[in-house]
Amino acid sequence: MLRKIVIIGPESTGKSTLCEMLAQHYATEWCPEFAREWLLTNGRDYQFDDLLTIAKGQIALEEEYSEKVRKSGRREDGKMGSEEGCSSITATTNTNDATPDFRTSRLSDSSQQFLFLDTDMQVMKVWCEYVFGDCHTWILNRIAERPYDLYLLCKPDLPWVQDELREYPDEKPRQELYHIYRDMLIQQHTPWVEISGGYEERLQKAVQAVDGLLGL
Repeated sequence: MLRKIVIIGPESTGKSTLCEMLAQHYATEWCPEFAREWLLTNGRDYQFDDLLTIAKGQIALEEEYSEKVRKSGRREDGKMGSEEGCSSITATTNTNDATPDFRTSRLSDSSQQFLFLDTDMQVMKVWCEYVFGDCHTWILNRIAERPYDLYLLCKPDLPWVQDELREYPDEKPRQELYHIYRDMLIQQHTPWVEISGGYEERLQKAVQAVDGLLGL
């Protein structure tokens, strides 16, 4: 079973970093934002219809990464993963210490696969409505038909980091968007967890939430 976890929140809240750290922890993939490459190619002067293009590109990218994760669990004989069902343990070298840093993947059953998503159609809806006061019906339809397993809401308590594509460096819109996302999560049925603190604390909270999906 492929479980999809979406990381959302205002700009500069460590979403992409958390996605990457979680993917490394669980030895899987994470799906980046299609919007970033689109804006780098086409510029920041986007229009309402451009957000529909970006939304469709995001769905296509999500499907591509979903299939990639599914294929990673298939063996040549058509069965899934390992017959042993053992947890995998990886060792990485700590640059400040000679002691290896062991991180255990919690995927003890190959039937459980994870994909971490840097955005979804709920985020596209917020983007459309916050900037243009309207949302494409196509995006609303995708929200209705695409289930996810968990949302991780990143709190804007990290320092702002300048980026050529970021639009809202001031605290007021960051807080506004955070509360928009929080209210949206409260009103839907998918489980969600607020993620706050420094990067390592964020990772620990996120791992605890994801492990909860496995009953660990």
